[in-house]
Amino acid sequence: MPQFEGKVALITGAARGQGRAHALALAEGGATIIALDCCSDVETIPYPLARTEDLNETKFLVEEAGSRCITIEVDTRDSTGMRAAVSRSIAEFGRLDICIANAGVVSFGKITDLTDAQWSTMIDINLTGVFNTLRAAAPPMIEQGFGRIITVASMGGRAGTPNLGHYSAAKWGVIGLTKTLALETAGSGITANTVCPGTVSTDMVHNQAMYSLFAPDIDNPTKEQVASRYAGLNPMRAPWSDTSDVTAAVLYLASDQARHVSGTTLEISAGVSARLP
Repeated sequence: MPQFEGKVALITGAARGQGRAHALALAEGGATIIALDCCSDVETIPYPLARTEDLNETKFLVEEAGSRCITIEVDTRDSTGMRAAVSRSIAEFGRLDICIANAGVVSFGKITDLTDAQWSTMIDINLTGVFNTLRAAAPPMIEQGFGRIITVASMGGRAGTPNLGHYSAAKWGVIGLTKTLALETAGSGITANTVCPGTVSTDMVHNQAMYSLFAPDIDNPTKEQVASRYAGLNPMRAPWSDTSDVTAAVLYLASDQARHVSGTTLEISAGVSARLP
């Protein structure tokens, strides 16, 4: 029997990138998927976000893998909307077993140059959005006596990073929030853990705004031109990880094999972890 047969998994930011990869892998393992995404751009984010057609593509791929899938367009900043999404999941499937708080964005600026809007957007989506997700998902898990909660932070939440002060602050917050939830739900059959990816090959990384941050000396830098600069960020000299590298960690934390793993932070860092205390 597939290891996630009969399980129901809710994933935010599921329209593309890491969220889609997690959804497909869980579906291949037998899980029913609730795929959430806001499917709209955000004013202070310097690259296009996912669209409705992307979320529909996730649904198609999940169903092609043989699993059921419902899609919900909701912004994680909307606490009422997140509660409604969880309530719909319970109404349709009777339970919620796995929650992956994956939705996140990035923008850039030195701390002294960040606008109020840039700061607020980053904290509201990358931290408050995770809080809204966990606050909605944890109660039904507590009631049923089982749950796997996985938050997606970042290696940017493990050390200071120039031009990403607001991003780092939010991602550090996600780690603390998740560790606290792990303690508050200990003994209830629930685990709560965080994964911290480094640079992952997704639309968040592959866009002109990000390329220009790493190659300000090049006009309209290309993926090929920035690869070596990305590779210089880690000891393994990998320009970026694949979404499957992060998904492997997520699947472990969602599995029965990790039933005694809670409150931990699992880093997918291409060796950067070795430099941290």
